[in-house]
Amino acid sequence: MTIEIRDVVSKKDLRTFIYLPEKIHAGQAQWTHPIYMDEWTYFNPKKNRAFAICDTVFYLAWKDGKPVGRIMGIINRRFNEHRKENIARFACLETYEDPEVFRALVRKVEDWARAKEMTRIIGPYGFSDQDPEGWIIEGFEHHATIATYYNFEWMPKWIEAEGYAKDADYFVYKLPVPKELPDFYKKIYERIRHRGQFELVEFKSRKEIKPVVRPVLALMNDCYVNSNIYGYHPLDEQEMDDLAKRYLPVLDPRFVKVVKKGPEFVAFIVGMPDMTAGIRKARGRLFPFGLFYILRAAKKTKQLDLMLGGVRDDCQGLGLDVFMGTRMIASAQEAGYEFMDTHHELEVNVKVRAEMEKMGGVIYKKFRVFTKNL
Repeated sequence: MTIEIRDVVSKKDLRTFIYLPEKIHAGQAQWTHPIYMDEWTYFNPKKNRAFAICDTVFYLAWKDGKPVGRIMGIINRRFNEHRKENIARFACLETYEDPEVFRALVRKVEDWARAKEMTRIIGPYGFSDQDPEGWIIEGFEHHATIATYYNFEWMPKWIEAEGYAKDADYFVYKLPVPKELPDFYKKIYERIRHRGQFELVEFKSRKEIKPVVRPVLALMNDCYVNSNIYGYHPLDEQEMDDLAKRYLPVLDPRFVKVVKKGPEFVAFIVGMPDMTAGIRKARGRLFPFGLFYILRAAKKTKQLDLMLGGVRDDCQGLGLDVFMGTRMIASAQEAGYEFMDTHHELEVNVKVRAEMEKMGGVIYKKFRVFTKNL
């Protein structure tokens, strides 16, 4: 039973690459399908700007004439230039529980990275930190959310057996939506509001959000670059537009909060109703009924997923996180949500984690990005 690793060279190969995970994870209740319409865009160099700044490779593993695994290799040239490093990434690694297939795929990408003169490899990590990052290492009993991996428990152990070690951990908090805001939140919110230095902007429709997408993503660039966010590289205007197209159709205006200081945007937070139950029922297909399932799940969910947020450097420490958080909690209360999923918080981001814990948040998932010197 020879294992053969082949390049993805045709549209048929790419179809196999995209749909293989749903076969591998068949019957696994906590795994969530991707939105396949998005997948076809994501893996298309003509539609995904990230390919223009990255070297990439796609591999499929075949055994007994059947596809049994996949992996993607990425070298983000802009990130490497920005950080002055020679780092490759592996992503989209999926296999059945077969250590030989797993090992063959990992080593194939390592060989590709060495041939490109990379000195280190990390993963799982996509083009940027807006893509899924890290394998889950704790909290397997909880379902996956949008833009996160859900992997088998044996995968972290197997990658460590290949000489990989921890590079960065992300914590995910389960944050209860309080029935009554804490007094310190109320006091900070009222103090900032009465001073009038900052304006909190809320939205009623996606049409209202559209004009602010570019300024907010430009602000995200400033916040994340200045904070040296792990794995982040500055987005250019085309990448901002691509990111907006990817998420704007599913944004709920109630859960987008922006702070302005005069004409400038200085802080933002974006949440999204958990719609994974609908995505699973739709099996990742929007048509003919998938979109209906997804929208219905978004209306019925009791969970709000916090996706993105940031405060400009010169406005940090002024309570703007509480200023936005107060209104986000109020919106969650009005929607009848019971808790929030905080998405990925870096283990080293102790300030944000302290705020989560002050509000009663409990770590219920942990993700890990691994690294290996080549």
